[in-house]
Amino acid sequence: MALYDLDHINIRTANLENMTKFYAEVLGLTLGDRPAFQFPGSWLYCGDKPVVHLVEDASSSKPDTIQLEHFAFKAEGLAETLETLNAADAPYVSRLVPGRPIRQVHAEDPDGNHIELQFAADEEADPALLNE
Repeated sequence: MALYDLDHINIRTANLENMTKFYAEVLGLTLGDRPAFQFPGSWLYCGDKPVVHLVEDASSSKPDTIQLEHFAFKAEGLAETLETLNAADAPYVSRLVPGRPIRQVHAEDPDGNHIELQFAADEEADPALLNE
């Protein structure tokens, strides 16, 4: 597997509207296109790249708790990655992003931090390892 770019951060928020305004109006990011996920949120762009993904979650209103849900890397080598995760008994789930040419693999590090690895949707791997 080769990681080649930090893709985005994902933040849970009980205040989607205020958070969206902050990242757009205060930090100067641009509110932009977001896939048709089954949960509310917004994507904010730096140039043509969606770098901040906000996800509305009413249960995330803990003022002294960091709400960073995950971080994501762009990657290559889907088959090798799934084999490595499987051999390490590391739990993961993969899915295709609706309307985008991306396959996500969601895994956790040993401390339970959520990591997303993004592969091209057309990368092939053993269907038994996809854990969709």
